[in-house]
Amino acid sequence: MSLIGEKKIPNLWEEICKEFALMRPPFKIEEDDNESIATDIIEYNPAAHSPVMFGHIAEKVDVDSSTAENFDPAVSHPACVGYTLLQKPPPTPPASPPPPPDKKTCTPREYLEHYVFPVLLPALLAMLKQAKKERCFERRRFRFNGCDFLTEYLWRHNPNIPGREEDNLEDIPFVRRILAEHPRPPLPLSLVWTEFQAAIVIQSFWRGYKIRKEERIQELRAWQREWREENANIKDKVENFWKEHEPEHAEELQRSAKLRRSAGHPACFRLRTWSPSPERRPQTS
Repeated sequence: MSLIGEKKIPNLWEEICKEFALMRPPFKIEEDDNESIATDIIEYNPAAHSPVMFGHIAEKVDVDSSTAENFDPAVSHPACVGYTLLQKPPPTPPASPPPPPDKKTCTPREYLEHYVFPVLLPALLAMLKQAKKERCFERRRFRFNGCDFLTEYLWRHNPNIPGREEDNLEDIPFVRRILAEHPRPPLPLSLVWTEFQAAIVIQSFWRGYKIRKEERIQELRAWQREWREENANIKDKVENFWKEHEPEHAEELQRSAKLRRSAGHPACFRLRTWSPSPERRPQTS
């Protein structure tokens, strides 16, 4: 029989993942129409097929009598005359897997296949899918770290310790300790920024360059440069100005004030005043 519907284009990445999953029978594999050797998928063609047959398993039936004699329009569609339409059969339930061997008495191969690979291989598959999202297969340099992803994934999906689904890499105790002892250098901005952020920075720099090339902006920048040069070291210029315009005997006055202070004669005097007492206040009649 033939299944009339949309025929999927084979994807190399999905084929590789499927072959990788088939190497380990204990893992669950999503069912596909290609597993049935009796079903042939035909691409839907509006000129050759009716929309009623889309998604159904259809097979033309050859009978001796007329196919329209027993046709009931209340039950079927006229386009189905002469065809047998079937729904996709339900998937067969998978066989129950055998019980795993004892951890203490099994061989190393059995231990890996039943206790290590069921946890590690899904983590590797999730890492490859995330690397594809990060476009690691298209670039030479990228910010995605596979070891960090595996560490976080295995920490979150530990079957023996629940409640870690929301933890990040920085929340893991041994990761914090290792990063405190061996801090990592910061990543360059080319790896930290996304394409959208990098595009904004590049476009803003290009717009600034185009503006700075204009004649009126060049004139303004030249004036600013001259202004900065004239006002450089303004403090020294002010001190030199007052030195040139101070009286000649200013240094002698400063020297005499220092001598008076050193001899015990203050250079200035303080005046203290008191408010009048009630006895001293003038009486008003």
